[in-house]
Amino acid sequence: MAARDRIIFALDVGDLDSARKWVEKIGSHVGWFKVGLELFSAAGPAVVDLITSSGLKCFLDLKFHDIPNTVAGAVRSAVRLNAHMMTIHISGGPEMIRAALAAAREESESLKVPRPRIIGVSVLTSLGRDDLPGLGISRPLQEQVSGLVELACGEGIDGIVCSPADLPFVRPRVPEPAVIITPGIRPGWSEKGDQKRIATPESAIRDGADLMVIGRPISQAQDPVRAIEMIVREVEAAGR
Repeated sequence: MAARDRIIFALDVGDLDSARKWVEKIGSHVGWFKVGLELFSAAGPAVVDLITSSGLKCFLDLKFHDIPNTVAGAVRSAVRLNAHMMTIHISGGPEMIRAALAAAREESESLKVPRPRIIGVSVLTSLGRDDLPGLGISRPLQEQVSGLVELACGEGIDGIVCSPADLPFVRPRVPEPAVIITPGIRPGWSEKGDQKRIATPESAIRDGADLMVIGRPISQAQDPVRAIEMIVREVEAAGR
């Protein structure tokens, strides 16, 4: 995989015009564009069409988490939008995971389009170990993440989202061809932001990440294309 193809740019903007500017500016420099809740709530399916009609890959990061039937319906709708990957919360349970995978398979077969990957979210990178007790989670952070990852992989999930800090113990638990996606990526020259468990691009790839979600280090750079080039060099230095 080329280094640039490992980069998922987080389109964390509030309107379609802003998203279009980023797609036009860096579309030839990154592998993916992530559409999250803020942008999808503002622009809806049009933003997915903006990305895919440009010949680019869309990672629809809406983190579906509901009863199995509702999540299955949401996945079917996302397949019809031609999203290439989408996220669900693993904590929705095994039945919900199975429903999402089945919906993706059935809808893509019906439409005769490639099946999108269903990616499971373990523990948000904004949460640290001291936050879990307040959520009613008694086991340590590593055990919580490991348990969720093993549950999802046991159901045949297509990939996992996890903190780069969790990669050393998550990577051995994720069988190929499932992928690992890591947010919380901060090159040494960028600000930490609000994520507590972070890593540099080079260390994340060395520890087993396949794809990396990167937003502010690129969007807040004086020269975003130059920032991407610097990240690409870090990824290439990882030698994986």
